[in-house]
Amino acid sequence: MNTLTLTARTAGALYLVYVIVHIVADVMGRAGTIIYGDAATTAANIAASAGLFKVGFVIDLIAAALFLLTAWALYRLLKPVNPDVALLFLLLNLAGVAIQCVSDIFLFSSSLVLSGVDFLRPYAADQLQALAMAFLYLYKNGFQIAQVFYGLWLFPLGYLVYKSGFLPKVLGIVLMVHCCTWSATALQFFLFPGFTAITYLSWPLGFVAEVGLSLSLLLMGFRAREPQRAVVA
Repeated sequence: MNTLTLTARTAGALYLVYVIVHIVADVMGRAGTIIYGDAATTAANIAASAGLFKVGFVIDLIAAALFLLTAWALYRLLKPVNPDVALLFLLLNLAGVAIQCVSDIFLFSSSLVLSGVDFLRPYAADQLQALAMAFLYLYKNGFQIAQVFYGLWLFPLGYLVYKSGFLPKVLGIVLMVHCCTWSATALQFFLFPGFTAITYLSWPLGFVAEVGLSLSLLLMGFRAREPQRAVVA
């Protein structure tokens, strides 16, 4: 197995594992637990599943690390096509991962203020619930900011997939289109929070683009040949 094939399979495996781990983090740590705007119910939910909530938080951090490792593997794979564009998508991914990890601090803080630690006993229960909800909103907004960078990294990635010569060109096109829809979804959250139409297009397109890329790298890695170098004007 040559180096290029091994790198392609590594990138595909990391990408697929990241997707699975990210879904598990959502299901275990947040699905049905956080009800934005209802501090009392959310606090009760977190208290009732405190251990699972923390496990979800840890899995979320693991997912972020896996995503960064995926970007690094893709950088190694696609750098010969165009090193500048490859560095661009790596930096955009790094920015998104960093912002996501910072937002996770607020997710953890929400459970901390509801944990009954001694130094918070002077505060009333409703005050702690309100503070926990504030932390959750900070987490939610930070996570959406990270999505802007996660959207932007898809365009240079899609461009290099298109130019690579060993991955399907149509997949590169889908990734570049998904950059536009995913970035629009993130911006829509801040500018038009009540408008969710773009989301219904973005999610299925994202599944096709990113899961399709991971499977292509895994299943087609053995067919990989040296990538074509982009002509720099």
